[in-house]
Amino acid sequence: MSGRWRVAAAAVTLGLSASLGMGGNGGVALAERPPAVDPGRKPAGDPAAPREPTERPANSHCSDILTGGEGPTIPDAQRALDLERAWQFSKGAGQRIAVIDTGVVRHPRLPGLEAGGDFVANSGDGTEDCDGHGTLVAGLIAASQVPGQGFAGVAPEAQIVTIRQTSKMYQKEGLSAQKNPEDLPDGYGNLYTMASAIVRAADMGVSVINISETWCGTSHQDADMEVGAAVRYAALEKDVVVVVAAGNKDSNACPGDNQVIDPLDPTADPWSNVTYYVSPAHWDDYVLSVGSIAADGAPSSFTIPGPWVGVAAPGENMVSLDPRGTGTAVRTVDQQGNQATIQGTSFATPIVAGVAALVRARFPELSALEVIERIQATAHAPAEGWNPYIGYGAVDPVAALTNAVPGELPPKEPAPAKNQQLAVPPAPTPPDHTARDVALIGTGVIATASVLGYLASFPIRRRFGVSPDDR
Repeated sequence: MSGRWRVAAAAVTLGLSASLGMGGNGGVALAERPPAVDPGRKPAGDPAAPREPTERPANSHCSDILTGGEGPTIPDAQRALDLERAWQFSKGAGQRIAVIDTGVVRHPRLPGLEAGGDFVANSGDGTEDCDGHGTLVAGLIAASQVPGQGFAGVAPEAQIVTIRQTSKMYQKEGLSAQKNPEDLPDGYGNLYTMASAIVRAADMGVSVINISETWCGTSHQDADMEVGAAVRYAALEKDVVVVVAAGNKDSNACPGDNQVIDPLDPTADPWSNVTYYVSPAHWDDYVLSVGSIAADGAPSSFTIPGPWVGVAAPGENMVSLDPRGTGTAVRTVDQQGNQATIQGTSFATPIVAGVAALVRARFPELSALEVIERIQATAHAPAEGWNPYIGYGAVDPVAALTNAVPGELPPKEPAPAKNQQLAVPPAPTPPDHTARDVALIGTGVIATASVLGYLASFPIRRRFGVSPDDR
């Protein structure tokens, strides 16, 4: 990738990205896990403001939305999760979920939306969403139920706290004067502001944090260390479940693919094949990373594999809340007029964040890491137990709310091949032909007796027959 960092919402549909003006990426060190977190690198979460003055250029028109998805039909993703049954056990009441994203607008189906702050606009509070992305994410988590409407969020009784951390509609103040009038904004938001937003959300006492944004790079960087310290602080010190996107393959932000499993050495350390890292996902000691699956359960073509992936959820052809109105939306339109379905690991992530809210409401005694373990342990596991595309499998809300959790999860690595002598099956029991033999013998005796009797009748005839002389 280029020598510039980029932080991007993990959604091909919106192409949300903002440059991070930092140094170039070095070569990747194979089998290099994230370095140990330095708690002293945790940034301040206050004030919630950009680190420098920003501007929204006049030509940065808000992204458009195509409405749809209203009516009694339940969206495919929601039906696949069997939410109606899950809601018999929990609807997420009492849970506050922070959406660290492009902002979340006030919507009638997000009652009690709490403004958590704005790291993009100079005087914002997080309730502007010109990009539209954050509102779509929030709707998938907690859109309230409405009579006659099939769509609802996974945790319809939970409350959203919005913190705007990035936007492609903003840029550093003064850049417009250096550009042509038709040039689009550079975008604003970076790993430093992401880290601060995480700390701010944790300090606000939320129970779950959703981060549907990712950074990709080929080496560990200074700003990413702040993200690591922030997620550790949230998970361990503030007991927050941090749910993050695994990321999407993208020619600019996240190019190529992490092979992870080497077909020539399938038992090798999966970190040894990592060609680039995804943050915050790779801080997997403290976060739950989410991949995307299609309607048939297969990994989505865009989802990035990695040794950090925890679970997967539906992430294609989604329905969510309309950031421009009061209804629902099914497609996005970018500033160039390109339409796209709502898809990406960005939208699989809020599904799992909603499940985390359901679990926290039902099992308030569980710690954040225990909630993550329960979600992973009750997922529909792949045959090998774990794989780098869907982790421990497709999330199952009903199982997460009802099943007993096994004592230990399989490791996030391929199981070594084993040579095992299969048991030789015992020789089959000889068939019992007694009845057949008796029948055959009996038949033979009768037949023999008949023949002998017939033959014996010939001399008797000759003895008692009429002689020619007696005529």
